[in-house]
Amino acid sequence: MYNPEFWEIQLEQATLERFPNEAGIWFESKDDREARYCREDQVQGVVSRLHTFLSETLTEKQCEIVLLYFLHRKTQQEIAQMLGISRRVVSQHLFGICRNGKHIGGAVSKIRKICQRQGIEMDVVRYRAAQY
Repeated sequence: MYNPEFWEIQLEQATLERFPNEAGIWFESKDDREARYCREDQVQGVVSRLHTFLSETLTEKQCEIVLLYFLHRKTQQEIAQMLGISRRVVSQHLFGICRNGKHIGGAVSKIRKICQRQGIEMDVVRYRAAQY
């Protein structure tokens, strides 16, 4: 598809490596920069509210694991290694355990219950959990 505002120029890898990452070899207009800053501020606000929400809802360990898993996209094994616990314990903090046929605990179930009360969709949690 042809876009007259976008020019594609083929360069050799060696040519690109001559430019430091900080050189900024693309052009960003003032409007683009302001829009980017606005989006970054909005995202930062959401993350701040999310962190407050999680810290009020979850235990300290659950909050830490949820942020590593969903926000920083770490695997359960990576989180286990970082925190010095087993992958099974990470999974229990995230998804709870089943005892005598009943589901007990788990940060995701706590978050799900609160989101249902607030009318918030849980597609993000389902998508992330399905990746593993």
